[in-house]
Amino acid sequence: MVATIVASLPSFLLASSVAHSSSTSSLIFNKLRSSSRFRFSFALAPLCSRRAKFMAHTLASANLGLTQPANIENPKIAFAAKEIDVGEWKGDMLAVGVTEKDMTKDENSKFQNSILKKLDRLLGGLLAEVSSEEDFTGKSGQSTVLRLPGLGSKRVGLIGLGQSASSPSAFRGLGEAVAAAAKTAQANSVAVVLASSEGISNESKLGIASAIASGAVLGIHEDNRYKSESKKPQLKSLDILGLGTGPELEKKLKYAEDVSSAIVFGRELVNSPANVLTPAALAEEASKIASSYSDVISANILTAEQCKELKMGSYLGVAAASDNPPYFIHLCYKPLSGPIKAKLALVGKGLTFDSGGYNIKTGPGCSIDVMKIDMGGSAAVLGSAKALGQIKPPGVEVHFIVASCENMISGTGMRPGDILTASNGKTIEVNNTDAEGRLTLADALVYACNQGVEKVKPNDAHPIVDLATLTGACIVALGPSIAGVFTPSDELAKEVFEASEISGEKFWRMPLEESYWESMKSGVADMVNTGGRPGGAITAALFLKQFVDEKVQWMHIDLAGPVWNEKKRVATGFGVSTLVEWVLKNSS
Repeated sequence: MVATIVASLPSFLLASSVAHSSSTSSLIFNKLRSSSRFRFSFALAPLCSRRAKFMAHTLASANLGLTQPANIENPKIAFAAKEIDVGEWKGDMLAVGVTEKDMTKDENSKFQNSILKKLDRLLGGLLAEVSSEEDFTGKSGQSTVLRLPGLGSKRVGLIGLGQSASSPSAFRGLGEAVAAAAKTAQANSVAVVLASSEGISNESKLGIASAIASGAVLGIHEDNRYKSESKKPQLKSLDILGLGTGPELEKKLKYAEDVSSAIVFGRELVNSPANVLTPAALAEEASKIASSYSDVISANILTAEQCKELKMGSYLGVAAASDNPPYFIHLCYKPLSGPIKAKLALVGKGLTFDSGGYNIKTGPGCSIDVMKIDMGGSAAVLGSAKALGQIKPPGVEVHFIVASCENMISGTGMRPGDILTASNGKTIEVNNTDAEGRLTLADALVYACNQGVEKVKPNDAHPIVDLATLTGACIVALGPSIAGVFTPSDELAKEVFEASEISGEKFWRMPLEESYWESMKSGVADMVNTGGRPGGAITAALFLKQFVDEKVQWMHIDLAGPVWNEKKRVATGFGVSTLVEWVLKNSS
């Protein structure tokens, strides 16, 4: 006997706007089961209707492995900016950020830096003595924590900043190191101070304080949702000393909290396994953002049928093999009031799992075990939506677009040699089913162009930025820490790179060599979906360019490397901070 479902699907599964329910597919099942709009009966008839099959697939995938992420609330740190003498501060740990120059000592082995000299005097010379014994020189990555009597602080920590510290990433690293030291010492209350802050402008102090706060939030985050046991971090408060006080600094610290919480959100999306974060669950996460910030963000989630009406043959071709149906996500941010100066679009690749299809990922280095990360672009896009929902910048409208699906293998899936027709009418011969991300992005980019994104000033181009874990070739070219940037627009490149200087994330502009398009030509269609191995990241970008209106200002970011920390086996949340900064630049 098999169950047949007599009813119609709730609004999340069939309508274009999504009702908020839960963050995982398994909770969707519970919602369906308990809904008064459904009743379940047993019958001898097979599940022959299209709707019944659709629902059966949705419900079956919701229970694979019986895995449910624990509902763990991310810890909050109370930040405060204070002007107080380091010797008078009271708490569990005083952390001092020091450069190699700060650690210079005179002929009597005494510190020359004024703050270190003061602390050493209060500690009877023990700080200089211990730093020498432990060979602490202030190099980047070095840290030492001392439990010493004589101060209001129970411990003093020295955190190395290297030869000099001026970049946001250096100060974010200081915040992360302070969080790590606090965890080891089980410290609840911590203060951080720079040994040398003389000559730093007030504007720079704002950026430094923000970076330290951001690093602290990211540093205490551990994704324990899928572990049977976990310990809560002890750090509850962080005082930032010597970088000023006042409402402007407090606003900057609040901004750092908002962006950092969005980065954590992006990390957790990428960390979630594919049996939990299905396309339906990713759509649920998007709808939760719209529900949480409904004053400024709306959601429109398209089903496969609706995408078919829009002729998204390229995207649906990728999705065809999976039992988990695709969902096309469109969030829109509009400010509470005031004129709109710019309309922008952020497009993220949303493959919640990529098997490679019939060109299945095999052999060493194929990384099929971490192909849950293939939605890293969508995590950056949705993370930025969450941040902007909290920040609420004026003057800018932002569209967040994700064509979410899985790339699997079945009798209904696309085959090598198949020809797909995208929503702009262009045809694509599939010569490799593992070059699927660009196929989903093709229809997503066409859709983004149709949203009327633009800058309101006359003659300004229409800016779209897409982000994708698109090619291994980009990792080969730039390594694991740097994202590749492809754009024909110098203006857009300038804007995004200026944003990245504030965020501290690393990008490198790559060429869009038009002559390489020769390798993408098909004998029977407008193009193939992948060229040869040489210049693979470039030909992938050239492919995407075919689906962007020539009047539209466009950038492609290949973040296949920096989206994942292979050493720690966790996601990084890469891209969120830079996207938010870019949007804010267009807002001001």
